[in-house]
Amino acid sequence: METVWFVIIAFMLAAYVVLDGFDLGTGVLHLFLARNDSERRQLIRSVGPVWDGNEVWLIATGGALVLAFPTLYASSFSGFYLPLMMVLWLLILRAIALEMRGHMPDGLWPQIWDSVFALCSTLLCIFFGVAMGNVVRGVPLDETGHFFQALWAHAEREGRETGILDGYTLTVGATALTALSLHGALWIQLKTTGELRARATQAASRLWWAVLIMTAAVTSFSLSIQPQILANLRRSPWGLAFPLLALAGLFLIRLWLRRPRESLPFFASGAFLIGMMSSVVFGLYPYVLPATNDLARSLTVFNSAAGRHSLSVGLLWWIPGILLAVGYFWLLYRHHAGKVSPEM
Repeated sequence: METVWFVIIAFMLAAYVVLDGFDLGTGVLHLFLARNDSERRQLIRSVGPVWDGNEVWLIATGGALVLAFPTLYASSFSGFYLPLMMVLWLLILRAIALEMRGHMPDGLWPQIWDSVFALCSTLLCIFFGVAMGNVVRGVPLDETGHFFQALWAHAEREGRETGILDGYTLTVGATALTALSLHGALWIQLKTTGELRARATQAASRLWWAVLIMTAAVTSFSLSIQPQILANLRRSPWGLAFPLLALAGLFLIRLWLRRPRESLPFFASGAFLIGMMSSVVFGLYPYVLPATNDLARSLTVFNSAAGRHSLSVGLLWWIPGILLAVGYFWLLYRHHAGKVSPEM
């Protein structure tokens, strides 16, 4: 039952990355691709009906974490308190920017909120990647399962003390930024027309090379910093299916990028993100938060999980809940399918 909930939370987190990833990527790119207010409104309209629904997956993942792995929730949310507060404020400001820019359509007002939207989207991509990097690398857990990390590692203490921001976590953050920017460019290509669509296609073509380079770099870095990944692959070679899915998705993006069916490269990008997330989940299992100072102190799916009865009852509620959510999202995206226009 502990492993079942581990897979459930991984599924919900992957859904968040794929769904909210494209509107984060749209936010990163919209000041670069949109040349005037009309095009910016067009980009915002492409994510307007869905962005807040996409973020529900993040909230639901947090709720599932409280239910299934309360020890992990307590440890990570206290140890990462400052970064989590920064993420919370970025999410708040990003939402405010989307809602406020249209209140005064002329002058400096929309430009200010467009800049806030772009900045918050960019920092969220980086912060989410940094968070993933900290989980893969591990943290210095004490005997009670708690930890504290400085915001950044000092160069003279590198190797003895880790920071939330260091060489590895920033590499993962940069990879997340490029991957979600590519995902956003493919969404813009899917939802827009004319010159804006052409610029999105060109941006996606250039970003593809950056994602390829960063994927190779972060994979090599991860294998050297977290030995559990290779150990799991040796024990269960079928796990190679996950990185192969990521590679297939990445190369299908390139193959389908300029095809008439614009949905194909977007779905391939989703497959790439799912493959990358699944590779992380498979590589870490059974750890959910490795300890860098003493591996025996690591939090696993077994020593951080709630009781069997709680997990069983939670699963009975989760199944109808997730079916309702999936059905709602299917109707939502079907209703708002097709191209968007700049008219409000």
